[in-house]
Amino acid sequence: MTVIVCAACGFALTGPLTELPVLPARPGDRCLPKADGSRRASATVPLGFYALDPEPWGAPLVPCDEPRPVFGGGPCVGDPDDVEGFLVSAGTRNTVVLHPDDARGLQEDTDYARHASGCCGLHGYGGMNRKCRCGTHVGTLANDCITAYELHLEPSRVRLTTD
Repeated sequence: MTVIVCAACGFALTGPLTELPVLPARPGDRCLPKADGSRRASATVPLGFYALDPEPWGAPLVPCDEPRPVFGGGPCVGDPDDVEGFLVSAGTRNTVVLHPDDARGLQEDTDYARHASGCCGLHGYGGMNRKCRCGTHVGTLANDCITAYELHLEPSRVRLTTD
């Protein structure tokens, strides 16, 4: 079992988690109405588990000529500076992906420019929007209806410890 801690202060950000050998396929239920009226996708990673995302994820976003998802589990995003272009992630590889409820102790960043909200929640384009109690930014929550439902922890900001 692994506990994820803040690299800056050592605070445990999660309880014990089990590593998955690969990041599961992202559920295909984004934007579809659920029984409770929400449209958020099902979580990519089940409670009690984590996986590493080998692909770039999150900010910064850079121009791209072809229409493709901005990052895994995200939509295709147009480049506001080029009407024919698109944006893709040039963010960190191997982010630690977990169910958002497995890190309930994280604090929301109050700098709303980082939130980059969509219509139903946070889409993650604006960079890290979750902090440890010590104030260190450690990850990005994506919970908008157009994205996968995931928490990505920045590998340089956390440590994986074993019991």
